[in-house]
Amino acid sequence: MTRALVILGSTGSVGTQALDIVRQHPDRFRVVGLASGGGRPELLAAQAIEFGVEAVAVSRAGAVEDVQLALYAEASRRGYSRGEFALPKLLAGPDAAVEIAGWPTADLVLNAMTGSIGLAPTLAALDAGHTLALANKESLVAGGGLVTARARPDQIVPVDSEHSALAQCLRGGTRSEVRRLVLTASGGPFRGRTREHLTEVTPAAALAHPTWDMGPVVTLNSATLVNKGLEVIEAHVLFGIDYDDIDVVVHPQSIVHSMVEFIDGSTLTQASPPDMHLPIALALAWPDRVPRAAAALDHSAPASWTFEPVDHDTFPAVQLAQDVGRRSGGAPAVYNAANEEAVAAFIDGRLPFLGIVDLVSAVVDEPQATVDVTTVDDVWSVEDWARARARELIKKGTWR
Repeated sequence: MTRALVILGSTGSVGTQALDIVRQHPDRFRVVGLASGGGRPELLAAQAIEFGVEAVAVSRAGAVEDVQLALYAEASRRGYSRGEFALPKLLAGPDAAVEIAGWPTADLVLNAMTGSIGLAPTLAALDAGHTLALANKESLVAGGGLVTARARPDQIVPVDSEHSALAQCLRGGTRSEVRRLVLTASGGPFRGRTREHLTEVTPAAALAHPTWDMGPVVTLNSATLVNKGLEVIEAHVLFGIDYDDIDVVVHPQSIVHSMVEFIDGSTLTQASPPDMHLPIALALAWPDRVPRAAAALDHSAPASWTFEPVDHDTFPAVQLAQDVGRRSGGAPAVYNAANEEAVAAFIDGRLPFLGIVDLVSAVVDEPQATVDVTTVDDVWSVEDWARARARELIKKGTWR
């Protein structure tokens, strides 16, 4: 049976790779809705015409005219006349992604939006009863309790490679048989360095990731290991495993994406070349697999896989995230929001590299970080406070 998809963040990296999967398997998937911020109207229009979607959502209302013009231009380029071309329904404004996330003809919603703006669409998809393929980590980090309270068992399927790996490995045993989850980290560009070696790090050096091709925020989060801290929080929320039973190891080859250790001493791993097409395809078809979603490992060539402990003195972000996750209230949302401000300040030259995690630690240690979070507005409010406080500390130079 063909699965009907809504893709939020269709013009981004995960969204475009998801559409690659749809192109390769039109018998398994059809796209009924697309959403983006509206910043790439030509690409959004090309996607909408190619897949014949029912609706397009743009969060920036001012982009509607650009999208309409791009839709007609793309239709004309493909040889359609205006009489032949049925314009998809256009939704615009801050609630557009929420509306399309609950689209009635959808079976599955892929949330590949960036930022906590993706939380409300996540909740809308769950409330509509759709399966949710989740790549928007902020939904779980900032609004974990809100999400889990609305989701039925197995309604959320992870898209991140690490959490997809864990979901696959967890098929190998019951929950009572799990001893611990082990997330792998590439180590980023500064693996093996000490804090003394990182005092003069430049943005260009921090953005040179050895394995993955990612956006600047995610790449910098890999360099500080904040990304792995966020993933620890995600793993706790997704799988209900205590923080004491979630570990991180450094695996520079990025072949083993995560592992599950069971109580009998057995460890299951998920291994594949670093290609996001595989976890995206698995999420779209879950619990089934998609043939030829990505290249398999070549076992005919010699290869070595290595694993190292995290240097928590140099990279304290993981232990900080575990501590934050154990706290009540909005601390995880504060961790994420303060980090985004810190990363922006580092790129602008207003904060040293080591100051990124130091600033996050300073903000999450304040009493306001643990206020109760019971609504989406509460999440946005605590994030706004965290960003403002981070900017204040940066300006004063009192983040140390």
